[in-house]
Amino acid sequence: MSTITEHRAVLPGGLTLPYAETGQPGGTPVVLVHGYADSWWTFEPVLRHLPASVHAYAPTQRGHGDADKPQGGYLPEDFADDLAAFLDAAGIERAVLVGGSSGGIAARILAGRAPHRVAGLVLLGVPAALAGKPGVLEIWDRVNKLDDPVDPAFAEEFNRGLTAEPVPPGFLRTVTEESLKAPARVWRETMRGLLDTDLRATLYGILVPTLVIWGDRDRIVPRSDQQTIVDAIFGAELLVYEGVGHVPYWERPEWVARDLTEFVGRFG
Repeated sequence: MSTITEHRAVLPGGLTLPYAETGQPGGTPVVLVHGYADSWWTFEPVLRHLPASVHAYAPTQRGHGDADKPQGGYLPEDFADDLAAFLDAAGIERAVLVGGSSGGIAARILAGRAPHRVAGLVLLGVPAALAGKPGVLEIWDRVNKLDDPVDPAFAEEFNRGLTAEPVPPGFLRTVTEESLKAPARVWRETMRGLLDTDLRATLYGILVPTLVIWGDRDRIVPRSDQQTIVDAIFGAELLVYEGVGHVPYWERPEWVARDLTEFVGRFG
């Protein structure tokens, strides 16, 4: 089991992002990018299962968790800009990017526009697009009505709905507490940005090796979305986890760690 240390990265302009780090320096760096209303803690189970040979970083994005919470900057391209700035701040020239859920949008934007910074791309339950999906629109209707403080019952219900099977109660409590650190405006503006952006356009122009991982009991992202991604990214591979929901890194962190380690091993 790997040891996790916590640090803080200061980006240009002073924006500060906390991040977790594990593994030994020297190998191909891996940067894990969390999704909506989340924080680096979402990847804690995966980080614990990674071998020391994988040098992993997991930053918390602006507005989320214990990161700084500026008034604006919550479009997908803003998160991609922050991701590029994080690589600079952490001294990472080139990394494998691992995006969980909507975190994969920022990861693939950066992979498309700066392939020299991205050795490979792993997408975990990442949508091809969100606009028009009935379940997403139902969530948006509730998010759009949120006030501060965000209702803990809503945050817990939201997180419970991401999995096909229950996760350990302590972990669910942790990710729910992390979700509650995001103010209502961050919940709203981040989702508004995902709905208003042409997410399909962010799939094109990606030339780096890509692994797509999807749980076949995902109630948010259908398999057709994964096929859209695989068809759009040349050479992309699809790996299906049976019996798993939207966040495979919560439900089967050991599988994700295994497959991520194998993928990273291709880069020597």
